[in-house]
Amino acid sequence: MVDQVPPNRLADWFALDAAASPVLLDVREPWERQTASIAPQGFTLVAIPMNEIPARLSELEPGQRIACLCHHGARSQRVAAFLAQNGFPEVANVAGGIDAWSIQHDPSVPRY
Repeated sequence: MVDQVPPNRLADWFALDAAASPVLLDVREPWERQTASIAPQGFTLVAIPMNEIPARLSELEPGQRIACLCHHGARSQRVAAFLAQNGFPEVANVAGGIDAWSIQHDPSVPRY
């Protein structure tokens, strides 16, 4: 099962396992990241577009605590489920995506 974590609770979700490296996996396309981005805040930011995840899976570590992010949460939910099915035990979906991030957590992040 994939956890659904609102942006304003992400730090708490990462903190549930202090031994795991916290990673925010941005699965949006490059143009989307250019439009609106998040600065790493206590986590490593990794950008891999959703359609490249299977080919680039080796860039992620199963021991990491990975929260997936997209625009509204649908693509990241699919990626999180894919990771969970492929040996990644600690994955979450950032509920509402970067749009919710802007609304709930950091209004300086542009909405698109």
